[in-house]
Amino acid sequence: MPRFAANLSLLYTELPFLDRFAAAARDGFKGVEFLFPYEHDLAETAARRRDAGLQQVLFNAPPGDWTRGERGLACLPGRQDEFRRGIVQALECAEALSCPLIHVMAGRVPAGVESAELHDTYVDNLAWAAAQAGACGRRLSIEPINPRDMPGYLLTRQDQAHQVLAQVGSPHLAVQMDLYHCQIVEGDLATKLRHYLPGGRVAHLQIAGVPERHEPDVGELNYAYLFELIDSLGYPGWVGCEYRPRLGAVPDGTRLGLGWRPPG
Repeated sequence: MPRFAANLSLLYTELPFLDRFAAAARDGFKGVEFLFPYEHDLAETAARRRDAGLQQVLFNAPPGDWTRGERGLACLPGRQDEFRRGIVQALECAEALSCPLIHVMAGRVPAGVESAELHDTYVDNLAWAAAQAGACGRRLSIEPINPRDMPGYLLTRQDQAHQVLAQVGSPHLAVQMDLYHCQIVEGDLATKLRHYLPGGRVAHLQIAGVPERHEPDVGELNYAYLFELIDSLGYPGWVGCEYRPRLGAVPDGTRLGLGWRPPG
């Protein structure tokens, strides 16, 4: 059975953020991920994680101004200094949280900028960031995201992400493969898992039901089959549960929806 990590930005939202660690541990999760640690006291966040006996498996680097719609800085010309400061901050947080992997968001395509300039900026920024991560014993990931949920996002397809990976050419950069996004954009998930999982190019998987992004047992995907396939391919990493519970932020809404998890 894959190792499942609770995404604390989407799960247990009936609770204050710092209380979600204990709730995830209570429900049998061994790992957690979330979007951003920057709005919370870092020492307290680290203490809550340790007290719950959980592994921090992933969080995102600073994305720019989220409230204004920014979704990453890596591809944006003229924002390189801000991007680098964000990577340094993320690596400091990763050290405090004992987190091995940081997701670097690409950013939305701005109007009036040539695609070649965006691509070159993206690759150059990732090469610099991967070198910094390697020096700290960390790894970075890039994730294709579907344009329905995030219009204008630069990176949308698996083949595109793996081409960027090849261009950067760093062992400290990998792909984060979210099966929810992949199904919406491309489909053919079993074939893509067989193609991309071997070789360690995919450092993290994420799941959600399609199309509503609820629990994995709701929607058009047969996750029981996919979990068996992931196991058969020898994938050693975590599977992040990045979905919105059907019951929403009601008391025990997340726990009541955990019947999809395989036993064991």
